[in-house]
Amino acid sequence: MSGTLNKVMLIGHLGDEVKIHYFEGGNCIARFPLATNETYTNRQTGEKVTNTEWHNIVVRNKAAEICEKYLSKGDKVYVEGRLKNRQWQGEDGNMRYTTEVHVQDFTFLTTKNESMANTQMSGGTAPQNVPSRPSAPEVPVDDTEEDDDLPF
Repeated sequence: MSGTLNKVMLIGHLGDEVKIHYFEGGNCIARFPLATNETYTNRQTGEKVTNTEWHNIVVRNKAAEICEKYLSKGDKVYVEGRLKNRQWQGEDGNMRYTTEVHVQDFTFLTTKNESMANTQMSGGTAPQNVPSRPSAPEVPVDDTEEDDDLPF
C-alpha cells in the first residue's frame, strides 16, 4: 500500500469550556481539552485502576461556532479528525511542542437533559429555551441471527 493514513476517532468528556477565537475575515477556531479513560483491574491487588489521557481538540469555522454554542464542560462527544503537531517559541524563549486533533466530524453524545442535570448539580443555573442537541444515532439491533458460524 503506497498511501498513508492520519485518522483519529475519540469518545470522551470535555475537560473545560470551548474557547473560540475569531480572525479577520470571519474565520474562527475553537479549542477544548477532551479526556478519555482506560479502566482495568490490577491482577495483583484486585484494585480498579483508571488512566486518563488528555487530548487537545481543534475545530474550525462553522463547526467551531456549533461546538461553542452547544458543548460545555463534562459533555460527552465523539470526534473524528487527524493528528497535527505544532511548535512555537514560548515567552521564555524555549521551543514548545503540542499534538492536536484537528476535527473533521463530530457527534454530541450528551443529551440536553443530561447536560442540564450536570449544570444543576454543579450549582449553575440551567439555560432556558436552549434548542435540543442532536443525539447519537440509534443503531437498530438485529436479533434474528442467534447462531453464527463466525469464530468471534
